[in-house]
Amino acid sequence: MIKNTLLKATEAGAKELVRFFNGDFKITNKEGINNPVTEADHASEKAIFEVIKNDFPDHFILSEEAGEIIMDSSYKWIIDPIDGTINFANGIPICCISIGLEHNGKIIMGAVYNPLMNEFFIAEKGAGATLNDKRITVSNKTAVVNSCLVTGFPYTYLDAPNGPLQVFEKLIRKGVPVRRLGSAAIDLCWVACGRFDGFYEHKLQAWDSSAGFLMVEEAGGKVTDFAGQYYSVYQPHILASNGKIHDELLGIINGQGL
Repeated sequence: MIKNTLLKATEAGAKELVRFFNGDFKITNKEGINNPVTEADHASEKAIFEVIKNDFPDHFILSEEAGEIIMDSSYKWIIDPIDGTINFANGIPICCISIGLEHNGKIIMGAVYNPLMNEFFIAEKGAGATLNDKRITVSNKTAVVNSCLVTGFPYTYLDAPNGPLQVFEKLIRKGVPVRRLGSAAIDLCWVACGRFDGFYEHKLQAWDSSAGFLMVEEAGGKVTDFAGQYYSVYQPHILASNGKIHDELLGIINGQGL
């Protein structure tokens, strides 16, 4: 039943995304520059909450807009009602609903749905990952120089060694194609299905990656933090890859190689 709830909740949020897309809606700004929230974000979040609370009223919820709804439960729903809000607000169809389900501190299930491109990704711990019900796997590239990568930049620049701009510059100066789509959840899913060979980002929140990172792992890829350690959605750094270029890309991010 819990997987069915995940699918229903994701679809409910997606209906709101479609309803508002390219229409007239209110936009407000959260703290910081270029950090908008739209009327559609709130509508999607409300629709998702209604499904989850109807089926599992005692479950913990963590959502980008509402924050934490704390309950004494071993289950936690981690929700981004619209990932890629700036894309959405500008009529760019690279945006999605992303929901991860955590049980006893581990992500066990995830769904990422972009209804504008008709792409519904689902992952279940130990059971693989699918795109529109077809099994997906990561790519087979073995060298970073031959890879197609994707990243994202924080809107507040991180002035630290080997920061986002330095890593990006190092890669593109060597001719490595690095894309920036504006939706971390989609970036991760596109690594999972082999369109990209690797994704890295310096500053993500749990709702950005909770579903997508499981997608990569279940498609045969590898996900770590920038120290090469076990990835937790509650820390900011992420490197996700097909596994074959992981160590090389990790070295580049940390100032070695290329």
